Amino acid sequence: MDWTSLYLKTSDLNVFILGTGEVATRRANKFLDHGANVKLAGTHISEELECKGAVLCSTDDVDDLVEWSDLVVVASGDEKLSNHVCEIANDKLVNRADIPQKGDIIVPTSFNIGEIEISIFTNGKSPLMARQLRKKIQSIITEEDILEIELQDYARSLLKDNVKNQKERRKYLYEIFEDEKINDLIENRKIGEAKEYIDNIIRGLN
Repeated sequence: MDWTSLYLKTSDLNVFILGTGEVATRRANKFLDHGANVKLAGTHISEELECKGAVLCSTDDVDDLVEWSDLVVVASGDEKLSNHVCEIANDKLVNRADIPQKGDIIVPTSFNIGEIEISIFTNGKSPLMARQLRKKIQSIITEEDILEIELQDYARSLLKDNVKNQKERRKYLYEIFEDEKINDLIENRKIGEAKEYIDNIIRGLN
C-alpha cells in the first residue's frame, strides 16, 4: 500500500469540486463542515450547500476554478472534462473520486463520536466493508471512553506545567488511566470530581 493516513487542516482551504452529484455533495458537505471554502462546477447544488456557503459555478470556468483552488476534487461522470481538470491541476492536491489511485489524496469514510474522528480506508477494495466496519467500531466505543479522553487531555495540560520530562508525564498518564477511583468517578459521570482528584495528584508531585 502506497498510502498513509494524514489529517489536512481545512479551515480557509479553497476546494474546487468538479461535479454536483451525490459524491460531490458528500465531499462538499465534509469540507464545508470543516471550515473550507467550496466551489462546485455543475448543474445545481442543494439549498443545504448554499446555506453553508458553497458556490455553484459553470463547467466552462474550470480553468479559473483550478487556479483558485488549493485542493481539486474530481467527482464527475464526464471523463473528458475530469481528465482535463487533472491535467491542468499541476501542483494542486487532487482527490479523484472516480479513480482514487490516480489522485494525491483519499477522502476516506469517517465519522465522529464526540470530538473524536475515526477514518476507515480499505485501499479502495470495499466501500461496503468500510461502512460495516464503521458500524462495528461505533458499537464498541462507549461514553466512558469519550470521558476518559477528556480527562487525559486535562491531565496532560496540567502535567506539562508541572513535569518537564516527557517520559515521566507518560508514566503519570498511565497511572491516572488505571486509577480505580478515577474509573469509578467516570462510571458515575462525576467528571468535576475526577478533575479535582487529578488536580490534587499532579499538584502533589511538586
